[in-house]
Amino acid sequence: MVRRVLAVLTAVIAALGVLPGVAHAQQDVVGGTRAAQGEFPFMVRLSMGCGGALYSPRLVLTAAHCVGGTGTNTGITATLGVVDLQSTTGRIQVKSNYVYRAPGYNGNGKDWALIRLASPVSGIATLPIATNTTYDTGTFTIAGWGAAREGGAQQRYLLKATVPFVPDSTCDNSYPDLIPGDEICAGYAAGGTDTCQGDSGGPMFRRNASNAWIQVGIVSWGNGCARPNYPGVYSQVSTFASAIASAAASLGG
Repeated sequence: MVRRVLAVLTAVIAALGVLPGVAHAQQDVVGGTRAAQGEFPFMVRLSMGCGGALYSPRLVLTAAHCVGGTGTNTGITATLGVVDLQSTTGRIQVKSNYVYRAPGYNGNGKDWALIRLASPVSGIATLPIATNTTYDTGTFTIAGWGAAREGGAQQRYLLKATVPFVPDSTCDNSYPDLIPGDEICAGYAAGGTDTCQGDSGGPMFRRNASNAWIQVGIVSWGNGCARPNYPGVYSQVSTFASAIASAAASLGG
C-alpha cells in the first residue's frame, strides 16, 4: 500500500509549506501526454498535493487518505480551470471550509472524501459519478499533475493517459489485500502507464453511452508506479455512489 503511505506523508509536508513542483511523496501520470486546455475541465489540484474532480459547483470528490477527519477545514486550496498550474489566465482558486471523509475509513477501502469549497465555482463542468457497474470495465482515462516517473517531481502541466480494466481475479494475484467491490484495478501487465505520486484522489473516468465523461474510480494506491504486473488500484465509485450522494446532499449539494 505504498501510495497510501506516501500520500499521508505528502499531506504533512504540504501542511508545512512545501511548494508545488518539489519532488516530495504523493501520486502523476507515468507514460502520459499533456492534456489540452479545457479537455478535462472538472480536474482539480489540491494544495496538500492530491488531485480531485469537481462533483458539483461547491464539492470536490477526492480520496479519504488525502484529508483528515470529517469537520471544519479551511486549510485546503483548490485550483481549477487550468492545465498549467503556473498560468493565471482562467485560473480559479478557492479555499475549503469543510471536509467529509468516508465513515469507517481506516486505510483499507472506503477511500473517498468530499471537500466543500467556501464558495461555488461557475462556468466549469462537473464530473458525474457512476451509479452502477455498467462502466466499470473497458478502457479508462487517468489524468493528474503528479510525478511522471516513480520518485519524480510533480508536474506543472496536466498529463493524461489511458489504461485498461484489470479483473479482480487478476489484480488479486498482485495484491492479495485487494478489497473486491471497494476497489477496481487498471493498468497494463507490461507496466509503463499508471498514476503515480501526486495523483491520489484524482478521477479515473471513461465515456458513457451518451459519450459524456463519467467517473468510475478515485486514485487510491499501488506498488510503486507503472511497474510490470502491478496495476493501479482505485476506489470503485459505483460502490459508494449512494453514500457519496447522501453526503453531498448533507453538505449542500
